[in-house]
Amino acid sequence: MSQIALPLATGGGGPPRIVVGKSNARAVEALGSPASWPFHTAVLVGPEGSGKSLLAGWFSAEGRGDVLDDAPAYPEAEIFHAWNRAQEGGRPLLLTARPGWKIALPDLVSRLAGSLQLEMQAPDDAMIEDLLAAHAERRGLALGDAAFTYLTPRLERSHAAAEAVIAAIDRISLERQAPPTMSIWRDALEAVQGPEQRRL
Repeated sequence: MSQIALPLATGGGGPPRIVVGKSNARAVEALGSPASWPFHTAVLVGPEGSGKSLLAGWFSAEGRGDVLDDAPAYPEAEIFHAWNRAQEGGRPLLLTARPGWKIALPDLVSRLAGSLQLEMQAPDDAMIEDLLAAHAERRGLALGDAAFTYLTPRLERSHAAAEAVIAAIDRISLERQAPPTMSIWRDALEAVQGPEQRRL
């Protein structure tokens, strides 16, 4: 499993991890070398649960630059001033957002258009399996290769789905006071994706 351990204090299960796969490898590489960013700024876009905030937290904790996580939640004037500070001081600025971020301020649109654009793609099968393993590890949930072999081809291709199905397996196992076997994997898939999963 290819992962980055993030030096962030969190509750339970040790430090969070980011699984590195084809969907985010370019972003991870770029965040490791911010000196090359045009206008000292990068915009990282991805769906909910895709690891943007973890990457941003790692970037900030490493002292690589300033971060506005969930940039659309900030006033556009504040983002504009942060961009100007990055130009004046040469300190990298990372912005994160979900797809479809609409900016009203024309001057901000033009400035961010010239910045490095990074997009988190949907995970492939190999990354889904690694994500499942990472979430299970974080919860201290004992799942063997058979579980990942069963879950991976049946699961929606998204980071959020991988996290949700492991959370469901953990919850159902605790409710039944039973180890996670195939019946629990199947019921967890149904809880996350709907009853059609019973036919698989």
